[in-house]
Amino acid sequence: MTGPQIHDSTYSWLRLAITLGIATVGNVGMWAIIVIMPAVEAEFGVARADASLPYSATMIGFALGNLLIGRAVDRYGVTAALIAAAAAMAAGFAFASVAPSVWLLTALQLIVGFGSAASFGPLIADISHWFLRRRGIAVAIAASGNYLSGAIWPVALSGVLADYGWRSVYLALAALCLAVMIPGALMLRRALPSAAHDAADQHSQLRARAVPLSPRALTWLLAIAGIGCCVAMSMPQVHIVAFCVDLGYGPAVGAEMLSLMLLGGVVSRLVSGLVADRLGGVMTLLIGSTLQCIALFLYLPFDGMVSLYLVSLVFGLSQGGIVPSYAVIVREYLPAREAGARVGFVIMATIVGMALGGWMSGWIYDVTGSYQMAFLNGIGWNLLNIAIMVLILNATRRRAVAGG
Repeated sequence: MTGPQIHDSTYSWLRLAITLGIATVGNVGMWAIIVIMPAVEAEFGVARADASLPYSATMIGFALGNLLIGRAVDRYGVTAALIAAAAAMAAGFAFASVAPSVWLLTALQLIVGFGSAASFGPLIADISHWFLRRRGIAVAIAASGNYLSGAIWPVALSGVLADYGWRSVYLALAALCLAVMIPGALMLRRALPSAAHDAADQHSQLRARAVPLSPRALTWLLAIAGIGCCVAMSMPQVHIVAFCVDLGYGPAVGAEMLSLMLLGGVVSRLVSGLVADRLGGVMTLLIGSTLQCIALFLYLPFDGMVSLYLVSLVFGLSQGGIVPSYAVIVREYLPAREAGARVGFVIMATIVGMALGGWMSGWIYDVTGSYQMAFLNGIGWNLLNIAIMVLILNATRRRAVAGG
């Protein structure tokens, strides 16, 4: 069977649908900790920065998982990786539900985050092999599972949290991961033929000639850009619930704003996927990063409930396509057979940015007593990302002119 018969086939779209279902459940570990953060802070009597540590640990585990599981997928396939990840998540949630301190909870969130990673970068890398002409929208749909998870589960879990507490939430999530992820993983056992890999490698080699950077240099530049955009992105995503609690609106309102933000992110990711298929990953990322920066500025003058709902929606609509664009860029310019490792490395960098930004915003809040400076800090990091994207875009255009 040849590459063209595999790429963008009926099976490719079926595999994408299964991938989206797994991602919607598998990414819950990244969002559950945000929902329970106020309850953890209250139960253990810790400062906001300390209460943010379990989230930062989650994202560190998520970052390492994207790198290491991405490499494993290149060698062993996605099914084995997902089954192991589901078991790790279930164990992490189950043991965390009886954690006697915020420090043990933080340690266990490393495991939860590591397992959750299999449902993001590695799944995105896997599905990118099955598409060529419509890779941008396919990657965007797969990545949307992360935001669908964030849009669905904070609202779905808020009732359980209110009635039974955060420990019951975690026990329920342990069972959910096993029930959904393992059967889904078994449905992805079909391997990609070598001919399809060869066709994808030829396509990326042609695109790579347009960039005057080595694969290693481009990968590291994308990683630095990923840290910058995600330090900025983490401020509203990680702290919107706590922000609403401080303003007197309560955690349920904050969870609704987070869900609205992430639903907007789903729309943004789908639109960005279509844009990437026309303009390429670099231009798509630059557009998204610029819009995110503008949206962050909007949080500075507004703190009313209605205005915060609107600004959160605008933020979601602005930034959702940023992270998937990194995967598109990697697949456009770098070897297909290294997709899992390289996508995993760049995605790891974006998650490091989320972890750093989540903690940094809590620390700035503790020092200043408000989130105003935390938003300004995010804007500064966002400008770094924009600068790198402009650099890559200009270098590509100069090579194209010189080549012409």
